[in-house]
Amino acid sequence: MNNVDEAVKQLIEAILNSETYARFDIQRNLVKQVPGLKEQIDEFRRRNYEFQNNVDYDFAKLDQFEKEYEDFRENPLVSDFLAADLAFCRLIQEINIKITAAINYE
Repeated sequence: MNNVDEAVKQLIEAILNSETYARFDIQRNLVKQVPGLKEQIDEFRRRNYEFQNNVDYDFAKLDQFEKEYEDFRENPLVSDFLAADLAFCRLIQEINIKITAAINYE
């Protein structure tokens, strides 16, 4: 195994052993115990992603979306999962930014 493969393996181990991933994994497993909840969360995340990446920002549609999911997001299982998911995504983004910056990739 070459140096890069070994480093990637160690990075994966470090991620899997991180507190951020552990929180995410716990929340994901709790959500999966409620039939249909993971699918509802995935639909929310998909729609949220579309709003965030849409060039034609429609504030009325965004407002409607936020109202539609207001009660849903107040569910502690949902809000805890989304918080853990966001923290995990940020961890992965930070790793990617650091690697990209360190190798001067353009």
